[in-house]
Order: sequence, then structure tokens, then C-alpha cells
Amino acid sequence: MDNLTAKVSLFARAYHHKHNDVKIFDDYMAEQLLGEDYEIISQNMTNGINFFLPGFQGTKEDGLKLIVNSQLSPSVLGRSIFCETALQNEIHIGCEQYVIFGAGYDTFSLRNKNSELSVFEVDLAEVIDDKMNRLKKYQLESNSIFVPCDLSKENWNESLLKNGFDKNTKSFASLLGLVYYLEKDDFKKLLLKYNEIITPGSAVCFDYPMTDGSKETETNKALASGAGEDMKASYTYAELEILLQECGFLIYEHLSANEMDKQFFEAYNSQNESKINSPIGVGYILAVKG
Repeated sequence: MDNLTAKVSLFARAYHHKHNDVKIFDDYMAEQLLGEDYEIISQNMTNGINFFLPGFQGTKEDGLKLIVNSQLSPSVLGRSIFCETALQNEIHIGCEQYVIFGAGYDTFSLRNKNSELSVFEVDLAEVIDDKMNRLKKYQLESNSIFVPCDLSKENWNESLLKNGFDKNTKSFASLLGLVYYLEKDDFKKLLLKYNEIITPGSAVCFDYPMTDGSKETETNKALASGAGEDMKASYTYAELEILLQECGFLIYEHLSANEMDKQFFEAYNSQNESKINSPIGVGYILAVKG
């Protein structure tokens, strides 16, 4: 398993940190965790300019920048800043546990300065093994508690409890980039299982594909399919509102592309000719257990 989608997300965060003074989301540990794969992905993206940008005329460097800013960064940076902004707000009001579902190569634990926050990274065993090998190889220290499991098949909530998750302590969970790849029934089962082990006031945060058929949504589907990771679902806001209520959650915040642009992308775009805009067709939700 190559974990290509997760690596490309890490690359997008690394590239944004490396090439910009004003940052939408500053993942200053991404390149260190990616290691030599940074140059490999950079070259592959450059070689694929005709796929991303048919008819593009310009230098390879300009082409790569345009690919990253128009195709890779919008979703990755948007969901990251939405999530970690919400996380910090939740910490201020008593959250002491952070669960990262489908953690992939998330670097929060490498940047986290809060020793009071317990961080649990949940993903497939092979993904976690590769990440732990990278941490060792590049001499990086993480205080995460790694919980290997298959969210679609195992009783993963028991695995969380066995690894120290406290059901009586307020928690925050992120499912960034995950909802796309779950059948609707599996997403509902995940939320119901999580609800079983969390205290009222705990929150979940995720991005989701709207049923809009936008150009970027179609491009992302093609990329995912090429990596053997077909997208399986899309939602209307009303559909998600009902699903969350059935799972014991109420929507606290919902942002569309325009709202994301105003809140998180405006400062960057005011200082850069190469704009980055929140992807049309992606919504962002923070929901809280009642």
C-alpha cells in the first residue's frame, strides 16, 4: 500500500510552507516527515502538468506552483485550518483529548506544544507502521498514541478505550478527507460508535463533498481513482443535518467555499498573485454531541 493520497496531502502542506511568507495553514513539519518523497512527488506532479493543466505554457516551476495552488492546496489547507482553529477553541473550553481519524501523515503531534492534550491517531496498521518508520528515520518525536484499526470492519471504539481514551473526558475528533471514501452507512456507523464513548459537549469536525459536480470535485475523484481510492459518497447539507441528529450530534458551525475564503484565505490572497481559493463543492462542519 503506497498511501499516495495521504502523501500528496502532506506534500501540499509542505510546499505551501516552503514557498510562501503569508500562509493559510503553516505545517512547518510536513517536509521533514515527507523526507525524500518530497522531491519524488514534486517531479511526478511536474511530469503530469498536461493532466492537471491541459495546454499549459510556461516553466516547470510555474506549472508546479499552479498545480499545487489550484488543485492540491485548496482542500488540504482549508480543512486543516478549519479543523485546528476549531480544535484550539475546544481546548479553551475544556477539551483534553484529540482523536485524528484516518490520521495518515498528520503532523499535529509534531507541532503540538500542549502537554495536557492527549492525541490519538487512528488509521490502518500499514499506514501507522510507515509513519512510525518515518518518525524513526528522520529522528522526529511524536507524543501521539497510535491506534491501528480498520474503521469499516473492527470495533475500533474498544481499541481507543484500551489505548487510554477516557469516555468521561471531553474530546475533539477530526475526520479530515475521510468522509469522501466511506459509504454513507459506514459513516453513520462510525459516528454512532464514536458517540458511544464520548461525553456530552465533545465535538467532531470534518469536510465533505457536496452534490454539486464541480470541476475540482471531478478532478479529485480522478486523482483518488488513480490511487485506487474511489470516492463513495456526497451529501446535501440537509441530509447531513439529519444524519448527525440521528447519531446524537448537532451542527455548531458550517462553512461553504465563500465563507472559507473570507475567513481563512483572504489574508493570503491579498498578498499573492497566485490565488488559492476554497474548493467549490466542499463543505466544512463542526458538530457537537448534545
